[in-house]
Amino acid sequence: MSKRDVRNWAICALISSALPLCLFVGCSFDYGETASLENEMPDLVMLNVEYVRVKSSDPIARFEAERAERYERQRIMKLENLSFEQYGERGTETNVAGKAGFASVEIESGNIFMENGVNIEVESEDIIIETSKLDWIDEKRTMSSGEESEVYIYRQNGTSFNGTGLQINARSRTWEFTGSASGTYIHDEEDE
Repeated sequence: MSKRDVRNWAICALISSALPLCLFVGCSFDYGETASLENEMPDLVMLNVEYVRVKSSDPIARFEAERAERYERQRIMKLENLSFEQYGERGTETNVAGKAGFASVEIESGNIFMENGVNIEVESEDIIIETSKLDWIDEKRTMSSGEESEVYIYRQNGTSFNGTGLQINARSRTWEFTGSASGTYIHDEEDE
């Protein structure tokens, strides 16, 4: 072995023994992220849930979900495979019915984010809405699909629209597409 070979071998041995030491010294044992993951764990998990909201002894709303998770710190309820109904006066007739693959409900505000096959039927307006996602802002009484989400709207009389960027104001009973839209509107003489 020449001096050069011995020197190269010594340098390689030094590097190979120093590299694990450098990696070990460079490691961080910060377990802070584990603590944050624990905060993401639900405080309550329920399966096959049915919830009925009552006001003055009359049911006003009902929902069912395959899975419900409640997060107390974030004040959020997450629901999987949700179906819901909102009742009219005295809880006798269903006014709004719908379903979604996933929903997130802000407990304090009543705001709801729905996605994965959202379908809402409003009996009083004779309208069906289908989309991939929909946000309900309770205080403003508005609903929106997001700029890129495609939305389909149907009525029993044959009216049908599709477009992107649906915005609905429940107070003024108006709706519009902020993106492109196309479809057929059929005017019934019975309509006000």
